[in-house]
Amino acid sequence: MNTEGAFVAARGVTAAGRSFLSRKLARMKIAAAIAALFFAVAAAPKKPTIQDINDKFVAQVTKTIAGHENEPAEQVFMDVRIPAMKAVPASKFLAIMKKGYAGALGVTCTHCHVETDFSSDDKAPKRAAREMAQMYQAINDQLRAMKNLEDPPDERDITCRTCHRGSVDPRESATP
Repeated sequence: MNTEGAFVAARGVTAAGRSFLSRKLARMKIAAAIAALFFAVAAAPKKPTIQDINDKFVAQVTKTIAGHENEPAEQVFMDVRIPAMKAVPASKFLAIMKKGYAGALGVTCTHCHVETDFSSDDKAPKRAAREMAQMYQAINDQLRAMKNLEDPPDERDITCRTCHRGSVDPRESATP
């Protein structure tokens, strides 16, 4: 008999009591291991979200355009080709890019842009976004021209989010 067993026996603990204490000690060890695992997971660095990544890009660009936020986007940024976006103030242009495009598709800025050269047209998604912008502008023009709809013409529009709903492929997006 080991010293612990001798101590328990000397105290008059029965075999059933020793079994109970053994099970209780095992449960305490399991609970301690779970607690240690929980705290290790909670303390682990979190992977940045898409929103975190995009916020970082926008913050960096905002610093580089300081003092020019209210100027038209086409004067502040290189290669703005979407006609409706050219006259938008630069700060609003960034918000539209972050929420209207990246947010609607659930992607980071680098889905369409080359990280080291945002004006580059090397990525097909950027070129496709321009084509899609022409498409939704044409749809919006038709919606506003319709005579038999109840909504006022200036309240009839679609955006990227209308179809994409957070997914690059609208066929995979969640239903409304």
